[in-house]
Amino acid sequence: MNEETILEALKAHWQASAAGDLDAEHDIYDDDAICDYPQSGERIQGRANLQALRSHHPGKPSGFDVRRIQGDGNLWITEYSISYQGRIAYTVSVMEFRDGKVVHETQYFADPFEAPDWRSRWVERIA
Repeated sequence: MNEETILEALKAHWQASAAGDLDAEHDIYDDDAICDYPQSGERIQGRANLQALRSHHPGKPSGFDVRRIQGDGNLWITEYSISYQGRIAYTVSVMEFRDGKVVHETQYFADPFEAPDWRSRWVERIA
């Protein structure tokens, strides 16, 4: 699968995620895909389990904002934020492809925090 095709598949995946279209969102995954959440120490095995888990999420996302998709070959990274019940989670998704499908994904989630005043002279504020 060439990189342009993977990029289009990723864009369709994130658009479906934002729209809440669970079937289209999970088209990108291989049947035996693995998804890891390192911060909680969880591994979801199989596309069916991943889709079921996401369909039962009590605080369904109300918005996705993709900041950047970058990749080469079979390894692709998406930086985005998710809004859950008015709270933002900054997220990084690392996806490994084989034969045009995601076989392994690792997702990292981070809460926003206030920047300390002591470093203000070396930084600029971004949105």
